[in-house]
Amino acid sequence: MPGTIRWDNLDSDTLLGELILYVAVKCAEDQTFGATKLNKILWWSDFEAYAQSGQPITGAEYMRLGRGLAPRRLLPVRQLLVDAHDAAVRQQNLFGGYPQVRVIPLREPRLDLFTASQIIIVDQVITRTWGKSANEVSLMSHGKAWAILADGASIPYEAVFLSDEPVNDIDVARTRELAARLRW
Repeated sequence: MPGTIRWDNLDSDTLLGELILYVAVKCAEDQTFGATKLNKILWWSDFEAYAQSGQPITGAEYMRLGRGLAPRRLLPVRQLLVDAHDAAVRQQNLFGGYPQVRVIPLREPRLDLFTASQIIIVDQVITRTWGKSANEVSLMSHGKAWAILADGASIPYEAVFLSDEPVNDIDVARTRELAARLRW
């Protein structure tokens, strides 16, 4: 029976499940949408929300995978959606000859669980990734934080503040100033 998730116990799994449904609804017409792209959209959305407000959208834990970052509980949460008949999972070989695993929503997501600003962030991420292949989106997500982690390692939300830009003279001077002032 659809909607068997308990709404009186909202946790990161519930929020992640509803965001998975939302992203799947919004990306239904994107031929390049599949599991890899879903992972990246969820990751960017949570981390951008954290950068803007100090709070992620779902609170899910993210881990490093070979092709980027993904929610650690994505597969169990996706299975909960399937078991509740809220979503289906379909594998197809449509895009570029590669296997594509798509979440197919069987009901509308519970948008009342999210703020308007959170949905705006997700929509912006979807727009930024629309039509891009899984490989293109994966390459976009590989920053320094991803590069220094081992597969399976968790990445803290604070990593969103790490820069991939090279250190410049201003950075060095500011670090020296802080080191002197704070007695590092």
